[in-house]
Amino acid sequence: MDAATAKLFQKFTETLSKLGLSLDNAARIRVFGRDKQARTDATMARSKILSANRRAASSSFISQDWFDSSAMAGLEMLALLPRHGTAARVPIDFAPARNYLCYLAVDELLFFSGFTSEAATLEQQVDEVLQTLDGALARAKSDWNQIVKLSLLLQRGSSIDAVKRKLAQANRLSVPEIEFTFVDGFAGEKYLLEIEATAFSG
Repeated sequence: MDAATAKLFQKFTETLSKLGLSLDNAARIRVFGRDKQARTDATMARSKILSANRRAASSSFISQDWFDSSAMAGLEMLALLPRHGTAARVPIDFAPARNYLCYLAVDELLFFSGFTSEAATLEQQVDEVLQTLDGALARAKSDWNQIVKLSLLLQRGSSIDAVKRKLAQANRLSVPEIEFTFVDGFAGEKYLLEIEATAFSG
């Protein structure tokens, strides 16, 4: 799996090079595995390649429907063209550090990794993830008024309406763009959703 994932990153490198970019410009990276082991292996390979100052906001999922081939793992990458030549790119860890970033600051933008919860119910997980995001925004000296996009990835079969009700109760439905995607699983067995956010810095 390391070799296969490395080939995917080489394809990214070749494509980015044509645009005057490189893996150093990665802002967000998603890993999709056909099964749990594929997700784990691809995530580990990703961590080796996007290391040190190359680290990006990240998330990872199990999703068979994502694939249109027999591949076991796939990647989605968002790369950012700097507005002023060379971007001020600052990876921010959790405290204590985890194996993924809290967020990546690039120019005036903030890319938060996918946040999760092990609470017992979907509704409780939404509450906990929003609280985690509150703390991350405060740390970045930003707030909910600066969020431009929320991406919610849900365990297949979960209720989007239930999540929307929790967002409404928390007064979080005013975000300009909110997208929902179903997946088959996450890094943790208890996770029912993962929420990514993109915002302007304060």
